[in-house]
Amino acid sequence: MGCGSCSTGGGCTPNGCKSNGSCGTGGCQTMEVHDWLSNLDMPSSYKPFQVTEIKFKGSRKEFFLNNDNIYLEIGELVAVEGPTGGFDVGHVSLTGELVRVQMKRRKTSLDQVVKKIYRKATEADVEKWNAAKEMEWETMHKARKLALDLRLQMKISDVDYQADKTKATFFYTADGRVDFRELIKKMAESFRIRIEMRQIGMRQEAGRLGGIGSCGRELCCSTWLTNFKTVSTAAARYQNLSLNTLKLAGQCGKLKCCLNYELDTYLDALKDIPDRIENLDTEAGYARHQKTDIFKKIMWFSYQGDENWIPVKAARVKEIMAMNKAGKKAPNLKEEAVQIAAPVVVEKSFDYENVVGQDSLTRLDDRSKGKNNQNRNQKNRNNKNDNRRERVPVGDKNADANRSQQGGQKAQQGNRPQNAGPRPQNAGPKPQHQAVPKPQHVNGPKPQGNQPKPQQKPIAKAEGEQNVEGVKPEQSKNKNRNNRRKNNNRRNNSNGSENKPAE
Repeated sequence: MGCGSCSTGGGCTPNGCKSNGSCGTGGCQTMEVHDWLSNLDMPSSYKPFQVTEIKFKGSRKEFFLNNDNIYLEIGELVAVEGPTGGFDVGHVSLTGELVRVQMKRRKTSLDQVVKKIYRKATEADVEKWNAAKEMEWETMHKARKLALDLRLQMKISDVDYQADKTKATFFYTADGRVDFRELIKKMAESFRIRIEMRQIGMRQEAGRLGGIGSCGRELCCSTWLTNFKTVSTAAARYQNLSLNTLKLAGQCGKLKCCLNYELDTYLDALKDIPDRIENLDTEAGYARHQKTDIFKKIMWFSYQGDENWIPVKAARVKEIMAMNKAGKKAPNLKEEAVQIAAPVVVEKSFDYENVVGQDSLTRLDDRSKGKNNQNRNQKNRNNKNDNRRERVPVGDKNADANRSQQGGQKAQQGNRPQNAGPRPQNAGPKPQHQAVPKPQHVNGPKPQGNQPKPQQKPIAKAEGEQNVEGVKPEQSKNKNRNNRRKNNNRRNNSNGSENKPAE
């Protein structure tokens, strides 16, 4: 039966009883019960049982007399008589004949029930009760501070206010007896209420506070466990568990209650397995016991100096032990080893796409690295294009036929040779150019003043043209080859470097 506010979910309609009951108390907590007699018709002469079970904060439940025969349902809020006067508010947890059964379980007689139910809780009662509950958190922290100032070896874990704000019960845990008389005086002066100190155990504290266990579920003591049985380390030994206190202890610091859940099953399975297993005397030597599979009833043994373990049935081990007591040696255990089939791995088929491990954690880094490399390659490509478009001087022997022909035409017009060629069309920094010295002419003296220079023919020879006068074809080819090597070296060494004329 799960409500929306508890861990089981499912709404306020119980799943197992087909809407025959309801939680009504706000969640599936400790000592929650279901009235399985609620839908049964009682005889006409039936007189309702006068005692009603009321549940309060935590796991506290008490019995109250319903002398006025008020019609009550499970989950309703009622105002009842307080332990020392006044009134308190609680939930109805059980009514009718099942209360008689509960009283018999708790060994409570009808004469011991003296407190009674006043009325169904009114709005004023509920408002006062909620206001008292809101004070519990602040009161608990103030009480802890007072106990710390007095250096008391105790821990105040919870506070329970009565609905009329006349009394507060402080629950604490301690290793031994604590003299808290001075603490009660200071708390009475600070809170102006009657105070009751109640010592509880570590398990009761965990049940009141709640929490999540190592299994990932809510603590059993705070959800459904009603009593605490003694748990010993023998339960762990019978189940072949490691005697590690960190793993066997719960949040309360004691051994986990769940160690007792499967203990009876293990005890039944251990009846067919020998208790005290000694070394088995065989023809191959003494075989030492290594481990036991309780439910498969198989025991593993190994010889000295042999790392392989030999599985033997528990019934056969009993026979060998009886032979050893009679002074006989058993045959080699390897001849009687049990053939254990290898586990079959079944591939699970999922109705969704399993993408675990497909994406790398550094996939974004690789993408940005590739983008940076692409930008760097593009930049280098642009720089190479800029170097190819650099301006070449007129007297350079490495100029092609067209540029040398244009330089010859400018020389005929009487203009002084300047930096020839178009400006580079790159977006980068402009190359720094130095003044180009006068070109060295192959033939004839240097021009004087504004005298027009003699027409300079291109070095490269096209079809139908004659060789440059005074220059041999082989010599011009060697010079062109040397100039190409120099230009290639300039491009590789620097981008946008200074243009130097060929010597």
